[in-house]
Amino acid sequence: MKAQQLIRGVGAALALYSAAASAAPMVYIPLGSANQVIAVDAATDRITTSFANVVDAHGLVATPDGEYLVAGSVKETPAKEGSTSGPASQLHLVHPQHGHVMQTIPVTGWTHHQAITPDGRYVISTHPTRGGVSVVDLQSNQVVQTIATGAAPNYTVITRDGSRAFVSNSGAGNIAEIDLKTWAVTRTLESGPAPEHLVLSADDATVYALNPRAGTVTAVSVGTGKTVRTFEVGGKLHGLDIGDDGRRLFVSDLGGNRLIALDPRDGSQRELALSPAPYHLNTIHGTGKVYVSSRSDPVIWVVDQRSLALLGTIKLPGGTGHQMAIVR
Repeated sequence: MKAQQLIRGVGAALALYSAAASAAPMVYIPLGSANQVIAVDAATDRITTSFANVVDAHGLVATPDGEYLVAGSVKETPAKEGSTSGPASQLHLVHPQHGHVMQTIPVTGWTHHQAITPDGRYVISTHPTRGGVSVVDLQSNQVVQTIATGAAPNYTVITRDGSRAFVSNSGAGNIAEIDLKTWAVTRTLESGPAPEHLVLSADDATVYALNPRAGTVTAVSVGTGKTVRTFEVGGKLHGLDIGDDGRRLFVSDLGGNRLIALDPRDGSQRELALSPAPYHLNTIHGTGKVYVSSRSDPVIWVVDQRSLALLGTIKLPGGTGHQMAIVR
């Protein structure tokens, strides 16, 4: 009897473990010049599959249900003779279950980063050389809006209710707010100098802008559009995201080979040495982990959000990890 109870207990524990593991997010990572996107199981930090023929992908988003990935390319095709649109690039529509690129969608100008509306319908891509963003409707797989936002748009974040998007204009030194009902720019917010990556606070009341050349993070009130605080971090910054606690920010320092954990409540900072050249990063919500890519080596570092301890390293098949998409 005791042996049977023990077996049942072990079986139940294994079932619970299996359920927890299967519930872990899947992380999709574009590998740029390696012309592929990989899938990583966040429970094990192992690559499970890869998708080929995704040309020079940098920006990546996933529909909330995980059915589709949309990867933007930084490779431009020269315009045809007589064309007035200029060089074009492609968005690659990937179906993970089918395991390949289903379709490519042409957009004008190379694509840097992307964002997707909470309902999974619209993908917003920044086009730094075009001074604006494009909007692709995933019901028709066509560009339905082109919106001028300002010089050298870099990054887009969208409010959780899907009503507004914020675009950092690195060349203009501001953040453009877009009304997602009218697709119009309604105002500009402060941002600190040459803003790039953005992240919203858990309540969407504050947008944090990374200022790589200045070595700062700027906290901007969404309500007033004004800077409320500037955090001196130093170094040559690149990646930015917010932790599971909805407060702590994570910042990568390319030049100083550091990952910084910044608490905006009191400005305190902790850091972890990572080398070489920590680059893009994403917090993998629900796991307590941060994934950080290297600009120089084909690796992803896995870091614990609380302790800032290095948990492991994911070796990539090539290229460099860029904007990651997470499906929970």
